[in-house]
Amino acid sequence: MKSVEEQLALIKRGAEEVLVESELVEKLKRGQPLRIKAGFDPTAPDLHLGHTVLINKLRQFQDLGHQVIFLIGDFTGMIGDPSGKSATRPPLTREQVLDNAETYKQQVFKILDPAKTEVAFNSTWMDKLTPADFIRLASQYTVARMLERDDFDKRYTTNQPIAIHEFLYPLVQGYDSVALKADVELGGTDQKFNLLMGRELQRAYGQEAQNIVTMPLLEGLDGVKKMSKSLGNYVGIQEAPGVMYSKLVSIPDTLMWRYFELLSFRSMDEIEQFRADVAKGANPRDIKIKLAEEIVARFHGEEAAANAHRAAGNRMKEGELPEDLPEVEVAAAEDLPIAAVLNRAGLVKNSAQARDLLSGGAVKVDGAVVDRDFVFALGATHVCQAGKKSFARVTLKAE
Repeated sequence: MKSVEEQLALIKRGAEEVLVESELVEKLKRGQPLRIKAGFDPTAPDLHLGHTVLINKLRQFQDLGHQVIFLIGDFTGMIGDPSGKSATRPPLTREQVLDNAETYKQQVFKILDPAKTEVAFNSTWMDKLTPADFIRLASQYTVARMLERDDFDKRYTTNQPIAIHEFLYPLVQGYDSVALKADVELGGTDQKFNLLMGRELQRAYGQEAQNIVTMPLLEGLDGVKKMSKSLGNYVGIQEAPGVMYSKLVSIPDTLMWRYFELLSFRSMDEIEQFRADVAKGANPRDIKIKLAEEIVARFHGEEAAANAHRAAGNRMKEGELPEDLPEVEVAAAEDLPIAAVLNRAGLVKNSAQARDLLSGGAVKVDGAVVDRDFVFALGATHVCQAGKKSFARVTLKAE
């Protein structure tokens, strides 16, 4: 197992807040695997990359040797999480919840190691609670404290209805931590109230309080609003490789570092090197391609990632040759400058375009950039590229 310092650095990567960090350090010092919990309400059948921010953090905990509990809120899903909502959410039927839960499991194991993941359903213990148990649970918190929660407070002050069952949601989520004896719980920043509830209930039930790691809400493809299907700024993890690839290479340059930190499993040292490369003049799109291929490979496999650019409508990646590379013979009595060869081979419209491409570093011979001083020897064969789309294997043949 890594040192406490190394573990803490990975745990804090991309995290918004760690509560209470000093307590977590003490737990890590014990050298025993911690029980790491994250709950997901299966309210929709498909996930997008925004959902995977938490799942990625779970995978990092797994890699550190800790026990991950992927909690499916089949019971809470029938209540409906009121976090951030301005109105009561319609509850799902048990059949809808279970169908969605099965789909969730299939998707998350693209990231998590199934052999190291405990999958739990909170109906397992919630269905066993008696009315007396629920009364005891409800007695642990006051209405005044519930109304301190931002979304409840806004609805109360604007005379929007709050159903009694919505008060149960944070209590049940907190009780999940009691039932699972969680050491750490992960959640989005919008879940902080519910996560803190777990700490309080664990104390009330005689357990050591869990620590909390909150993760930011991932911005969508527009780089402004959080990723959401309803806003159309999302990347679904079940989308076709070409669609996924195309979306990711099109994100704003400034957003790619955020995506690398929260979605990539590359080390921060490697990501910082990418950032330095861009600062020195590297094309940001080339860096985004690395991110896109990593994400596509995670959900669709390495082969799909290698060919995603074609599925996205891009014929070739940088440095790749077309499969149907044309063979061109150019007749000459002597060696020729590269500009003349490009013109005679039909790779440029005229000599002026050849000179412009050469001046701009857009001509390659056998993969290496050449300038106007390059001389094509009589009898030689080279793969020539003029610009991004003109390729040929050219032979300078004696007349």
